[in-house]
Amino acid sequence: MTDQIAYMDDAAATAVGRDYKARLLRGLELSAGQTVVDLGCGPGTDLGALATAVEPGGTVIGVDREPGMLAEAARRHPGADVRHGDLGALPLEEGEVDRARVDRVLQHVDTPGRSVAEAARVLKAGGLFGAAEPDWDTLAVADEDLGTSRAFARYTASRVRNPSVGRDLVRLCTAAGLTVHRVEAVPVLFRDFATADRILGLQRNTEKAIAGGAVEPAYGQSWLRRLEAGPVVAGFTLYLVIAVK
Repeated sequence: MTDQIAYMDDAAATAVGRDYKARLLRGLELSAGQTVVDLGCGPGTDLGALATAVEPGGTVIGVDREPGMLAEAARRHPGADVRHGDLGALPLEEGEVDRARVDRVLQHVDTPGRSVAEAARVLKAGGLFGAAEPDWDTLAVADEDLGTSRAFARYTASRVRNPSVGRDLVRLCTAAGLTVHRVEAVPVLFRDFATADRILGLQRNTEKAIAGGAVEPAYGQSWLRRLEAGPVVAGFTLYLVIAVK
């Protein structure tokens, strides 16, 4: 759990993390007195920014199914209303919130469509839903060995439950009865090995890909050594969608 929390904090602290989160926050058009829910709030990484945006008189709700994450969120943000629950069956009443957001969580859930439908259910009429999700099929790592780069990208995408959910957000929102009025494709680019390794798991996933037979050991090890030496150009596309009920 500690490693998961550290990963979330690290991802949010990167330049690209700060940028897309700011875009998502602006897109929600939050104002004083509103109620906003963060779906899959984790350790409360974004609850503080949401609370500031709805002051004074607003309410911030964080929902997560991991008790350890909720405990950390409550510790960091005592004023937040943290609730244990699954995104497929939210612990909220119909029309309870003005705004709902989900950030890089739908890629991991069992049924993204059900989660978006639940977000639509708990929104008030005219409420906004904001989502930011990656498309792992767009992952690319520059190297002279294109075959190993492609093998790494395919392996990494295969480890994610819903690797293409970013590109599916518009379809999922429409199916849930929401009207999409903003779509952005945000480039997520890494230029240093340490950050790329931390977020993309360059070493970890290469080792697993080698162990699983997806990457030839000699090629994978040489590939990693070149990346460590630099320069690094690695990235993927993250989709940001704002929809209205």
